Amino acid sequence: MAKIDETGPDIAVVGGGPAGLMAALALATAGVPVTLVARMAAVDNRTSALLAGSVSALETIGVWPRCRDKSAPLSVMRIVDDTGRLVRAPETRFDAAEIGLEAFGYNIANSDLVTAMLETAHTLPALTIVDDVVSAVEVAAEYVSLTLAGGALLTPRLVIGADGRRSLCREAVGIALDTHAYSQSALTLTFAHSRDHGFTSTEFHTPSGPFTLVPLPGRRSSLVWVLQPKEAERIGALDDAALAALVEERSQSILGKITLDGERGLFPLSVATASRFAANRIALVGEAGHVIPPIGAQGLNLGLRDAAAIAEIAADAVRHGGNFGDDPGADDRLSAYDQARRQDITRRSLAVDLLNRSLLTDFLPVQSARGFGLYLLDRTGLLRRAVMREGVTPAGSVPRLMRGEPI
Repeated sequence: MAKIDETGPDIAVVGGGPAGLMAALALATAGVPVTLVARMAAVDNRTSALLAGSVSALETIGVWPRCRDKSAPLSVMRIVDDTGRLVRAPETRFDAAEIGLEAFGYNIANSDLVTAMLETAHTLPALTIVDDVVSAVEVAAEYVSLTLAGGALLTPRLVIGADGRRSLCREAVGIALDTHAYSQSALTLTFAHSRDHGFTSTEFHTPSGPFTLVPLPGRRSSLVWVLQPKEAERIGALDDAALAALVEERSQSILGKITLDGERGLFPLSVATASRFAANRIALVGEAGHVIPPIGAQGLNLGLRDAAAIAEIAADAVRHGGNFGDDPGADDRLSAYDQARRQDITRRSLAVDLLNRSLLTDFLPVQSARGFGLYLLDRTGLLRRAVMREGVTPAGSVPRLMRGEPI
């Protein structure tokens, strides 16, 4: 089989979603040669709330200036208990100004983010983009063999697997995935509205899951509505006028008259965590290593932190060597990556899972605990500020890019 070049890349990224692109861009902007293998497909209609650390990373690698104007700041976040249950939590408001920030983050269409990342990618001489898909992955002692659908063969010493929840990279090294499917689906859409959103994201807690309105530029917002699957299908099949009227009703008309724009999406919800995040010259990032529901703006931000962390470790190996030599796929380096990401991923996944389950249960003590927790956040400034800081910047080791520092 033909090779891309005679020596082959030292580092290859498999997968062209935001996490894979982040890993490739982080390495290439640091001057570390890297090959990205991805078939660039159309991006879905969803938006992503990028937290402050993710924005800092995108700014540092030159992506954010290309898409900033297509995003909306998230300056305030509100939680409204709309469960209608006996024990109800008070409305809780989080203001970024309270912790000295202009915004917790920015909401942007995934398509605009990926476009900006690809535009940046094409300007970087250290990055080679191969428009193909990986058909087979085999691990050897000194390298990983990547067979491409077009017949080419790559033999990198490190593979960064960003190939999604059905990851070939994960399967190649036999890493187990602990998965739980919820009896919920997320209906996603975007819409225009007659009132200003004031850069406020509002999350209504309902018995079926969150109903979350997130600002977009102008008088537009995105919606993530978590429902039981059959109800999600029924509502998703409504005509535009009927669905717009229902969204306006469920949002208590806080955004005024609503007009749908763009396509709708419907996604089953699940949670999954890999038993390890790296092994045998393969490091997993994004949904190859973990999947969480679209609650609390955690999923993509976790994946971007994965990418920044492995890029930092790999770049350090290639440029400086050190105690572990210059092999970016060495076992000690992959162990360091696994340890660096485990606490963050486990903590975020557990928090989202517990919140989601607390909305679904009719068990009164659980409802009381959720309500009391939100009451404390509403009334205790010190606790509220600590939670806000943790949400924006996780405790523990944070990749340099997330602090706005080049790797």
